Amino acid sequence: MIQANKKILSFIKEKPYFVKDNFVLYNNDSLKLLRELPENSIDMIFADPPYNLSNNGFSLHAGKRVSVNKGEWDKSNGFEKDLDFHSQWIALCRKVLKPHGTIWISGTYHSIYKCGYALQKFGYHILNDISWFKPNASPNLSGRYFTASHETLLWARKDGKAKHIFNYKEMKGGNWNGDFLKNPGKQMRSVWAIGTPRPFEKAFGKHPTQKPIELLRRVVLASTNKDDLILDPFTGSSTAGLAAVLYGRKFIGIDTEKKYLELSVKRFENIKNLKSKLV
Repeated sequence: MIQANKKILSFIKEKPYFVKDNFVLYNNDSLKLLRELPENSIDMIFADPPYNLSNNGFSLHAGKRVSVNKGEWDKSNGFEKDLDFHSQWIALCRKVLKPHGTIWISGTYHSIYKCGYALQKFGYHILNDISWFKPNASPNLSGRYFTASHETLLWARKDGKAKHIFNYKEMKGGNWNGDFLKNPGKQMRSVWAIGTPRPFEKAFGKHPTQKPIELLRRVVLASTNKDDLILDPFTGSSTAGLAAVLYGRKFIGIDTEKKYLELSVKRFENIKNLKSKLV
């Protein structure tokens, strides 16, 4: 078990699914483990919760008509139950965050407004809403709606009076790999042009809502410092964890699906190859 996290992980009753270096995975329900984690122990949370959009509809991917159904975990249980679920995990996240800690939540209109409501209900201070624009988004099949080409990320601080981490100079002067909306040497704005995961990111398989490493690189470098502890309560294929380890942070990921944790492990064990492909 990693030395820096020994005390924190000792609060969790079950053994990790996988531990190596600063990368820890649990196969369990996030609500259960969030209740067990100690208060004020996490520097940053990245959460990509179920979008509740598995409704037997269809989308377009790689030129093919595909079902939008992702699994039982993504099905809606109705407005009130979905809102209750998001309220529960967001309240528990506030407990485990350090006073200066921040949370990022990614979603589409199916879920993000419920999450935004819960953030405000439980006393978070919302810092930004980021529009992640996907230049290579799939077209709309029906021709009856605008093509969905963005997702929203909410960024919020636990304590409204605390001083959160924001690495302004790195965001302003960094190399952001082809984001044509980012002017060199200018302030980072709240619209980010980042493509969907590239083929090498899906070498071992893919999660249906997998995020690109470039997106998580920006999130991690913007809002954490080296050796900070990052938690992802819906880790999926653990892109947040890969970005954390690549840039000297520590990571705890939780997921109920073993197949995605196995994918996470394979991706982690190939992290040196991943790093070589990042410019």
